[in-house]
Formats: sequence, C-alpha cells, structure tokens
Amino acid sequence: MSRRGSREIDFDAPAHVVARALIGATLLVDGVGGVIVETEAYDQSDPASHTHRGPTARNAAMFGPSGHAYVYRSYGIHWCLNFTCRPAGHGAGVLIRAIEPRAGLEQMQRRRGASDPRLLCSGPGRLGQALGITMAHYGLPLDRPPFFLAAPEAATESVAGPRIGISKAVDEPWRFGLPGSRFVSKPFAKA
Repeated sequence: MSRRGSREIDFDAPAHVVARALIGATLLVDGVGGVIVETEAYDQSDPASHTHRGPTARNAAMFGPSGHAYVYRSYGIHWCLNFTCRPAGHGAGVLIRAIEPRAGLEQMQRRRGASDPRLLCSGPGRLGQALGITMAHYGLPLDRPPFFLAAPEAATESVAGPRIGISKAVDEPWRFGLPGSRFVSKPFAKA
C-alpha cells in the first residue's frame, strides 16, 4: 500500500503490527503533515475498540478495505484520524496520536492558533485540527490525494506502552512511539 524505497506498510496485518510499522512514516494531508511519532492499535476483539460490538453506520469504514481513513469526532469536538487495517470485514484500525510537524507549519499554526511546534500535533484532537481532518476524509484511501503516506526508509525503533484516554483494556501495550520524541502526546514510561 504505502511505498518509499523498498519498504512497504502492510495494512492487512494485525492492528498492533501496523501501529508499530507506522512509527517513522511520513503522513501528509493536502501537503500538510510530518513524521508519525505515536500510534495506538485497536482490534474488534478489544473492548476499547469502536468495532467491538460489530458494524454500525459510524464505524463502517473500519469493516471496509484496509488502508483507508476512519474519522470520528471525539467528545463532540475533535476529529480523530485512524487507518483501517486487517482484511475487510474484521474491524481493526490504528489511531494516529501524534506527528512531528515538518510540512505546512504555518497552516498548522493558523488552524491550531498555536505557535509551539510541540503543541501542533501532539494528541489525536490537535493532530486532526492541524491537518484539517473532517468527515470529508472518512473512508478515503490512504494511497491517493489528499493523503500522502510513505513508509520509513529503514526499520525504525519504537517503544510500546499502555494506551491512554480509554477506560477499557487500559493495560494492553498497544500504544507505540518514537523513542525520545518530544512530539508525543504523553511521554512513555522508562523501561
């Protein structure tokens, strides 16, 4: 699906594998974005997942083909961006929690009303606002505009820990991040 050099992200893999593989990937939406530094995996078997109770109008994209955008509104305020994975019909995805901004900084700063680069995309709500994510992106394929997604050029080291901002399956170590990144939404516990 996503190519850069000889590496590729396999969106038909389990969510936790895709979430780890996305660390270090480049994500742009209409030319605005940067390097993915934090993700979280969700699977249909997971009680914290939007797909745990089966297909609905809201989560239909998660049951569709892999490598597409699943967008939802959190707390009625923030648009959050997820990438679907696993074969169609399964219901799994990866929440993009944070990126290191590298392209379109001025546009991100205007959208967010913030100038500190660390506060532009550190958290799924901030990221959605900075990238201009809306329901218009729901279900769109990640391998064509407005999206640009390129796998890391080389294997990228990552750290793992429990997911945050959820009340079920909180101990599942399916939150992944770029070690030492100052752009993650919350620091990872030291091993």
